[in-house]
Amino acid sequence: MKIKLIEAGWEEELRAALEAEHATVRIVCPFIKRHAAERLLEYGHPETLQVVTRFSLADFCAGVSDMSALRVLVEAGAEIRGVRHLHAKLYLFGKHRAIVTSANLTQAGLQRNREFGFISDDREVTRECRRYFKRLWDTAGADLRLRRLANWEDEVEAYLASAVGPLVTLSLPDYGSDAGPSTSSVPEGWAAEATQAFVKFFGKADGRVSLSEPVLTEVERSGCHWACTYPRGKRPRAPRDGALMLLGRMVANPDDIRVFGRAVGLRYKEGRDDATEYDIGQRPFKNEWPHYIRVHHAEFVTGDMANGISLNELMDHLGSASFASTKRNAAAGRGNTNPHHAYQQQPAVELTREGQAWLNEHLERAFEKHGQIEPATLQGLDWPVAEVATA
Repeated sequence: MKIKLIEAGWEEELRAALEAEHATVRIVCPFIKRHAAERLLEYGHPETLQVVTRFSLADFCAGVSDMSALRVLVEAGAEIRGVRHLHAKLYLFGKHRAIVTSANLTQAGLQRNREFGFISDDREVTRECRRYFKRLWDTAGADLRLRRLANWEDEVEAYLASAVGPLVTLSLPDYGSDAGPSTSSVPEGWAAEATQAFVKFFGKADGRVSLSEPVLTEVERSGCHWACTYPRGKRPRAPRDGALMLLGRMVANPDDIRVFGRAVGLRYKEGRDDATEYDIGQRPFKNEWPHYIRVHHAEFVTGDMANGISLNELMDHLGSASFASTKRNAAAGRGNTNPHHAYQQQPAVELTREGQAWLNEHLERAFEKHGQIEPATLQGLDWPVAEVATA
């Protein structure tokens, strides 16, 4: 082999390398997602697994890297160290196999993105790659411990729960070591990496708006730039941290639901995520819809609801594969399999992976065609005041 240039099939190349040698694995990678970390361990836990990555809490807040992925690796015996401004991606297997690539250890990097690099078993090449890893490793500080990781998880959760506006930058530390200057990196998008996705409905069947309703009007009315509301007595237990919330408004002529944006959800916590008297004073409907899934990194299409994505089109295209419940029922051969009936009288509905991918793809097209509401505009909306714990 010596050197083989690769521009596609990175997941297969990683699998082949692990099959050939998984006793000793060393990785340099700025962004790591949980699903990819779990795949890394499918061939058994390496005797030596060393990882150099980024410890920037801003990355974890943005969802481009997962602290849960680091937890999976540490619990599997990995030694993990952090370096600031890291952008390199290097995968070493044993002494004589190296992958140098633009791909991060994420589903997007391994499966969807256009990445380029090479795999080599040339002894001189792999020796230089090992030397590079050792230099980085030796400057990367102490190994990550679970107690330290738990403190970071609390810090990130407190920041995200504060629901600060998009232009507010609190002091989010980078706990990596300074290994010298490096090029900055552009984080991969978070939407396609979510392991859960829901369509959250706004409005009622007897209060539909027209397709000419401005999206910003709905954002201001509902407050969905920082929270998705649920009815009294129906606390939203299903969404977990990192759930993708697709935001849909009931519209008329024709009756439909238009998905006009998306955001990252935080799991419901009783007390923290229940409407206060102040919240109800700002939006009286919260007296009947007092429970929250708080959201962050919200994105909204500009213009009116006509620029949103039709849920009817999704259901007509995917049928029972649209929603998790109808897909399960179809597989079991019983129960409702009609997606048009699955979401009635529900504040939200869970999507399948197919439904999530379809909506994300069409939203991306809408963003490209119509644009997104500017962060400065969203910053001018109301935001709750919450105390943020910082280290």
